[in-house]
Amino acid sequence: MTKNEKAKIVSALQDEFSSNDAIVVADFKGLSVKKLEALRNAAKDADVSVQVVKNTLANIALNNAGKTGIELKDTNIFVWGKDSLTVCKVAAKFAEANADFFKLKTAHLDGEVTDVAKVVALSKMPSRDELIAMLLQVWNAPLTNFVIGLNALKEKKENQA
Repeated sequence: MTKNEKAKIVSALQDEFSSNDAIVVADFKGLSVKKLEALRNAAKDADVSVQVVKNTLANIALNNAGKTGIELKDTNIFVWGKDSLTVCKVAAKFAEANADFFKLKTAHLDGEVTDVAKVVALSKMPSRDELIAMLLQVWNAPLTNFVIGLNALKEKKENQA
């Protein structure tokens, strides 16, 4: 790989890392190509990016993007995106399904380096859309119960008449 190619990769990664809030780093040693494609497809559906990058190039891009503190060793795959919850859900779900070959290492979420436990905890939280649906159910419950009560009263009155 020439210096120009490396510079282009670092520049592209730096732009990606600086414009996204969540980066998860995982070890993928021994993962088959088929499984890796499954991860990429799941990430693509969730609007999340996945890429294997050399550690030296990734370190340069992370430092230039202001995401310092991540130590990179061995084989690493990067999963990143704008929404922390979505990135954590994609990475943790895949890690759970492929525990033998895909292990979460660290993450950079909302400006700080975090451990695997926080990534797993965030992956189990409901998404924004799920929270809105829960809120709407709570708001609709009194109205629904009121309508059910009125309908029962109407049927009782009809049966008495």
